[in-house]
Amino acid sequence: MVNKYSVNILGLSKGIHTFEFQLGEDFFEKLGRETAETGNLAVKVILDKRETFIEAEFTITGSVRLICDRSLDEFDYPITLSKKVVFKYGEKPQEISDEIIIIQAKQAQLELGQLMYEFISLEIPMKKLHPRFIDETSDDSMVYSSKTEDEKIEPIDPRWEKLKKLK
Repeated sequence: MVNKYSVNILGLSKGIHTFEFQLGEDFFEKLGRETAETGNLAVKVILDKRETFIEAEFTITGSVRLICDRSLDEFDYPITLSKKVVFKYGEKPQEISDEIIIIQAKQAQLELGQLMYEFISLEIPMKKLHPRFIDETSDDSMVYSSKTEDEKIEPIDPRWEKLKKLK
């Protein structure tokens, strides 16, 4: 079955080939809405096919529609990223690392949709805040303390200090 987000590599000659995809409502409907509701993204994939591997460079630009964690308002979050993946030929298909994937030499197509979805998902922040709240959060890390600002550390009486030394 031919997928909208796959590339036929079986008849592809050695060298550099460019493919472009437009990701929208149907992309997120097919691959999942866990990270983003929808989006409008342009993807440019440059495949460099060689004798023993295929190097793929992904450039993704556009925006995704997110829901603010604080106000539940929808907003567009800009995405701009560039990633490289190497598809090496081997006996059995497997993912070695985030950047290296083993494919069989007889494989006819590269399914790029799942990779594009993962790249986009990794660019989305864990804390989704509408742009109007960004100025309010100058520091994302919170420090918890058992002491309040009103409590001041008082110096220890020198007599008690000498008693502690006796222990």
